[in-house]
Amino acid sequence: MRVRARLRALVRPLRPVSGLGWVLLAIGLATSFGGWWLGWVELTVVGLALVGAMAVAVVFTVGRSTYEVDLDVPVRRVVAGERISGRVAVVSTARGRLLPARVELPVGARVTDFPLPSLRPGESHEDLFAIPTARRSVIRVGPVRSVRGDPWGLVSRRVAWTEAVEVFVHPRIVRLAGAAAGVLRDLEGQSTRVISDSDLSFHALRDYVPGDDRRHIHWRTTARTGTLMVRQFEDTRRTHTAVALATRPGDYLDDDEAELAIAAAGSIGVQALRDERDLTFLAGAGRLRSENPGRLLDDLARLRLDSQGRSGEGLVPWVVGSAPDASVVVLVTGSMPDRAALRAAAGRIPAGVPTVLLTCQVGATTEVAVHGSLATARLGDLADLPRLLRRVVMVG
Repeated sequence: MRVRARLRALVRPLRPVSGLGWVLLAIGLATSFGGWWLGWVELTVVGLALVGAMAVAVVFTVGRSTYEVDLDVPVRRVVAGERISGRVAVVSTARGRLLPARVELPVGARVTDFPLPSLRPGESHEDLFAIPTARRSVIRVGPVRSVRGDPWGLVSRRVAWTEAVEVFVHPRIVRLAGAAAGVLRDLEGQSTRVISDSDLSFHALRDYVPGDDRRHIHWRTTARTGTLMVRQFEDTRRTHTAVALATRPGDYLDDDEAELAIAAAGSIGVQALRDERDLTFLAGAGRLRSENPGRLLDDLARLRLDSQGRSGEGLVPWVVGSAPDASVVVLVTGSMPDRAALRAAAGRIPAGVPTVLLTCQVGATTEVAVHGSLATARLGDLADLPRLLRRVVMVG
């Protein structure tokens, strides 16, 4: 992603006078006035010297610089842990030589400084910078600002030359593919217990009733029995996967445990989308975007734990209200909630809907237990998620 801007006229100083500058100015004015009032020449000289220093500092900011600034961030979406860097290129568009300056580039919570040498007209200068991607996040890069000021840091003038860009650091996920085939399967063509008069899955024959569709008459059986018989069907459906993730800090022992839960939930959601299945992903303040894996991972990169977020026990009513037609439900939380209470809450999922209650605990041994349509599992390492889901299928 490349952001380029060229500003010539508008200057917006950002905090032009530093705290030290204001202090020196106040002391200079006070001592000048006090020395004049008291007739104390030495004090007056000290005050005037301080005021003069501020005046000299202001002189360093006088003048107008014109640059063409290129902020180049080649990759805007990476997986946590991947290396990524960017480039800042500055070209002088002034008619004469520009004095040395400094370039500021905010990268997330820190600000990177680059010295900008004196440039002749048309001359350029480049600097590279690294973007920290150790953990899942959304990192704001920019805007690039030029800084002119005095050597003492009393007065400075900052001009923004580019817009800021966002870099999405996605959670690390694992591919589930065949491992999840039994849990996140496409139920199209698989029968339910609901009987209907028109669908794809043949169930049984029954006597003809006036008003039945004649296309469903089974003529062979009718000829053999002498009585009109019609086909009866079982309803079929497609998988609608509902994934709900607890985001209340109290559900997790620490940040690493929360990151494991986010990565596990993200892996399941991405696999459902890759398999072209309907997905409802609930986390944070509401439903995350699920049009494609990229948008889901972008939203997961922004996700933060919040004291107002849903706890593990609060996920079930959320799923029932937001995805009443879900055919597979996955509830993901940390190790802190009481497992018996979680199982009791999961019992309110409609009967017959396969449900996986996944608790994440870094370093724990993988465990799976299945009770009817409810599978409870503990995950200690993201790499074990495919094996865990295979065990859910085998035990079930």
